[in-house]
Amino acid sequence: MSNAPKPNQPLVTHIYTADPSAHVFEGKIYIYPSHDLDHDGPSNDNGDQYAMEDYHVLSMDGFDSPVVEHGEALHLKDIPWASKQLWAPDAAHKNHTYYLFFPARDLEGIFRIGVATSQSPAGPFAPQERYIEGSFSIDPAVLVDEDDQAYIFFGGLWGGQLEKWQTGEFDPAATGPAPDEPALGPRAALLSDDMLSFKEKPQEISIVDETGHPIVAGDEERRFFEGPWVHKYNGLYYLSYSTGTTHKLVYAVSPNALGPYTFKGTILTPVIGWTTHHSIVRFGDKWYLFYHDCSLSEGVNHKRCVKYTELQYNEDGTIRTIDPYQ
Repeated sequence: MSNAPKPNQPLVTHIYTADPSAHVFEGKIYIYPSHDLDHDGPSNDNGDQYAMEDYHVLSMDGFDSPVVEHGEALHLKDIPWASKQLWAPDAAHKNHTYYLFFPARDLEGIFRIGVATSQSPAGPFAPQERYIEGSFSIDPAVLVDEDDQAYIFFGGLWGGQLEKWQTGEFDPAATGPAPDEPALGPRAALLSDDMLSFKEKPQEISIVDETGHPIVAGDEERRFFEGPWVHKYNGLYYLSYSTGTTHKLVYAVSPNALGPYTFKGTILTPVIGWTTHHSIVRFGDKWYLFYHDCSLSEGVNHKRCVKYTELQYNEDGTIRTIDPYQ
């Protein structure tokens, strides 16, 4: 337990947390972060420093309430198909059941996406025996739409292996597109009614500029890198994501869940640390951005802390850019 968290301050300080996926379940705010381990292993573009082994769910009755940490919700040792690296998860509610979607490396070192279930939003979660057939890469985010259709969005470059799947098969030698070619977009799929499988093969989401031209791979201020998140506001779908190398959270908008999405602007300017990963949730009549930085560890990239701040829209539906340190 802790006192009520303040905006732009760590939600918890007794463990390192990152990649927060926030939802309102049962009238409370539940946050599903990854759990950074405190270790001194190698750090590289493959992400070996992110050696997470379990998930701990956080919750708050509201933003004037203490944060509750519910203990271990799922551990690597309980997932038969997974070998290491429980990276950024997400949760969803449907069929009177809570679902935790998570990436991990399979026994061959290839990232896949698994799902675990619980009757409580706090867990513990019981994993399925196998990963989702046809799944790959990292950073699952699930949107259950008004018509009860659930979509899963996922993907991440570099350590997230997305560029290895351009042919539809895993190619360990594959690299990304040339700088002047369309950037790789996140993948999306319809989920089955029981939330445990894809209804169809995942498709790539196109992100375009205001003239309809695809954002190119060399446009590191705008191109997709990792951490997709989709929310709805005034009937439109907002796809937000990390740009990776330029360390921003940006967004694009579409009338259709599967796009194409038109790039709009920056949500969050760079934070302390290399990664940036987030979620956006409505609670009451306000919207909130959950994100992480490395301020708790004074800049150690794999010792992160989850934070929140209010997110505001302009009258035209654009999102006001947030400076995390103002």
